[in-house]
Amino acid sequence: MTTLEMTQVVIYFGLLILCTPFLGRYMAAVFEGRRTLVTPIGRPVERLIYKLTGVDEGEEMNWKAYAIAALLFNIIGFLFLFFLQIVQGHLPLNPQGLSGVEPLLAFNTATSFMTNTNWQAYAGETTMSQLTQMLGLGVQNFVSAATGIAVLIALTRGLARRSATTIGNFWSDLVRATLYILLPLSLILAIILVGQGVVQNFNANVTATTLTGEAQILPQGPAASQIAIKQLGTNGGGFFNTNSAHPYENPTPLSNFLEMFSLLLIPAALTNTYGRMVGSTRQGWIIFAAMLILMVALLAVMLMAEYATNPILGVAGAMEGKETRLGITNSILWGSATTSASNGSVNAMHSSFSPLAGGVALLNILLGEVIFGGVGAGLYGMLVFVILTVFIAGLMVGRTPEYLGKKIEAREIKMATLSILLPAASILLFTALASITDAGLSSRANMGPHGFSEMLYAYASATGNNGSAFAGLNANTAFYNITLGLALWVGRFGIIVPVLAIAGSMVGKTVTPPSPGTFPTDKPLFAVMLIMVVVIVGALTFFPALSLGPIVEHLLLSAGQGL
Repeated sequence: MTTLEMTQVVIYFGLLILCTPFLGRYMAAVFEGRRTLVTPIGRPVERLIYKLTGVDEGEEMNWKAYAIAALLFNIIGFLFLFFLQIVQGHLPLNPQGLSGVEPLLAFNTATSFMTNTNWQAYAGETTMSQLTQMLGLGVQNFVSAATGIAVLIALTRGLARRSATTIGNFWSDLVRATLYILLPLSLILAIILVGQGVVQNFNANVTATTLTGEAQILPQGPAASQIAIKQLGTNGGGFFNTNSAHPYENPTPLSNFLEMFSLLLIPAALTNTYGRMVGSTRQGWIIFAAMLILMVALLAVMLMAEYATNPILGVAGAMEGKETRLGITNSILWGSATTSASNGSVNAMHSSFSPLAGGVALLNILLGEVIFGGVGAGLYGMLVFVILTVFIAGLMVGRTPEYLGKKIEAREIKMATLSILLPAASILLFTALASITDAGLSSRANMGPHGFSEMLYAYASATGNNGSAFAGLNANTAFYNITLGLALWVGRFGIIVPVLAIAGSMVGKTVTPPSPGTFPTDKPLFAVMLIMVVVIVGALTFFPALSLGPIVEHLLLSAGQGL
């Protein structure tokens, strides 16, 4: 690893730390209804949206009404995207003349984009029309990300308010997240990406002749606008099949850095937003520190594994499967960021990482997508672990656990436990089913532990709403379209509903003044405990499965044995 590559990693995390309080302050102002730079333009549009939809922005909801609104909105989005794919062959903006999408694939894709996962069992440039990419996939990139932010803000209100009954209005939270945060940032990034050479047009594919006289099809379309929101909204679905390894999606080192940076920008800044809304920025920084430490430590393991000498090949830093234009460090940093951020976009093939590096990428997802995670989703997932950590700390000192002055009781622990167990059960049970059925096993590109890793990664990615893949599994089959689609639903709403239930339970509680026995949650010791709980829960739950895949593959490689 060169000094220049190390410097880029330092700059990457330095900019992330620097931008977090600025964007965090802005987002707090948005959701607290204060004036911002975008208000003169955004507020008239916001009022118009409320007038057209009949929404009363001042009418707040209890947690059940908030959950029902979120569920209904997402179900309607799923149905619209499903039928749009089915009939796209009869609609305009289809210069390639693509036919409608097969129903099971349409079900999987609609579920994937509605849940902010963007798992793709298809090639974008040969499957989806430009209208479907924009009106279907692009719209869901915005509103699925906004849904995650809205749920986080509702949980934040539940923790911050005292003796209240409501946690906000889902519709106004959704509109504000889209209008004031996602749209402006996406517009800025899209313009920069166009300047870097990312395609943005409505042209049909172009046939070019190579230097050897062969015909090559150059795909076209409105890519830059889709790529901006796929990164900023931690969606990850590529406009083209090879995602951000495609030069039309990611043509330069600067576009690579910006796309990689933008996928962590909002999730990181939301920790600061959270701290400001609960009245203590230290609370947000402690959670940010826990996330950052986890990511940096696991990234270091991945880099060491990739730069170590491969005993079988006899070389260090193997380039197979990496982004040759950008090098190993940029490929691994992107792989670490995308699996930490619940994004799923790739600029290299994770299946080609060394067993240890690929295993760490998988572990990032299995820990719950809480190392920054998806926009909103990562932080409300981490807050579930915060509640568990506070509960464990309370047991250690023999007193009722408290967080932000509110007592953590049986209901909150049950909901927190449910939000952890449901995704874990989805990952392990579906992987087990795939491992013992011909329909599951027939899609593997590899046998042995690597083939098992392909299946485990697929269900972890779907349930964790990540969307990346080991790229060796043929997921466009009836078995995988159905089972992965079900895993997507569990991974999204199996956490959202318990989280909103926690918000509804906590919002009505009074605040107890701190005492000498109160365990402080804004100190470095709490960050250490939080990291330990996240790692221990992930390790205990998934270590047996990891032992059958990347761990045994790493041990075989270390012994100089092929698979």
